[in-house]
Amino acid sequence: MDLILWRHAEALDTVPDAKRKLSSRGERQATKMAQWLRPRLPKHTRILVSPATRTQQTAQTLGLPFETSARLATDASVADLIAATEWPTAGGAILVVGHQPTLGRLAALLLSGQEADWTVKKGSVWWFSNRVRDGETQTVLRACLGADLTDAPA
Repeated sequence: MDLILWRHAEALDTVPDAKRKLSSRGERQATKMAQWLRPRLPKHTRILVSPATRTQQTAQTLGLPFETSARLATDASVADLIAATEWPTAGGAILVVGHQPTLGRLAALLLSGQEADWTVKKGSVWWFSNRVRDGETQTVLRACLGADLTDAPA
């Protein structure tokens, strides 16, 4: 199974929180990352997106169908994300467009075995794979990339 975590791009500092829109910079970040992701996503990737406006706008830059999941809202827990994605047993690939601090805490859990307050930069992607080697289940970090490091045009 592949689990791709994509933090929403930069948003305006307005209220209410759930209605915050992407800033101009955030629109560029989301577009650049979408251009990098689109040709690399496995066929039939399931895309799950928080209901917050900024995550919806980030996901829309992919130009692919996605599902909105309340389990990925701004107050989601790591357990909520694991349940929504069915990590690591679902199979296939799932792209989650979500929020801090939950994405960072999930990344920490997957790589270190315990939740910690790791930072996931706005607009960036952390791509994990789950595999079994010699009877042992392993989590592999395949990519960790910020929009500013893609070679996609803004």
